[in-house]
Amino acid sequence: MARLGAYLGQGVVYALVALVLGTFSNTPAYRGFPADSAELVLSFSHGAARKGDCRRLTPEEIAALAPNMRRPEICPRERVPVTVRLALDEQVMFEHALPPGGIAGDGPSRVYRRFTVPAGRHLIAAALRDTERESGFDYAAEQTVTLAAGARFVVDFKAELGGFTFDSRPVAAERAR
Repeated sequence: MARLGAYLGQGVVYALVALVLGTFSNTPAYRGFPADSAELVLSFSHGAARKGDCRRLTPEEIAALAPNMRRPEICPRERVPVTVRLALDEQVMFEHALPPGGIAGDGPSRVYRRFTVPAGRHLIAAALRDTERESGFDYAAEQTVTLAAGARFVVDFKAELGGFTFDSRPVAAERAR
């Protein structure tokens, strides 16, 4: 008889734990960002120009190198930082000099930033400098867009496509309650 009471007590405890877990698995509802807002994402990976110019080696310098290391010119590995600016309605949201990746500073610079912005019509402007120049930008683009509530707008950079790309994507729909 004592065993039956123990089993019933254990069953009641398990049922209560399951009820609590079930309740908190559905409530409160999670929102990634406010319902009347949109998400602006800046995301890219880009390798800037190399620091310095290549230098031709003299015949004496080439002869001094090991046979498997001989080449006519030597070029620096390190890259310059990529400077990027993102503005929404002429207000700068992000401006940063992104250092090159890699141990030797020879890899691409990377950025992934998300911004919650109000839904509606906006002017999005992006600019990027990937050379050793001191001011100004090598690439610039702007686009007027209407962001719907719950939309995700991605600003990407692809040098092979000529610069910045703008893309609007819907955010994954929340589960119906």
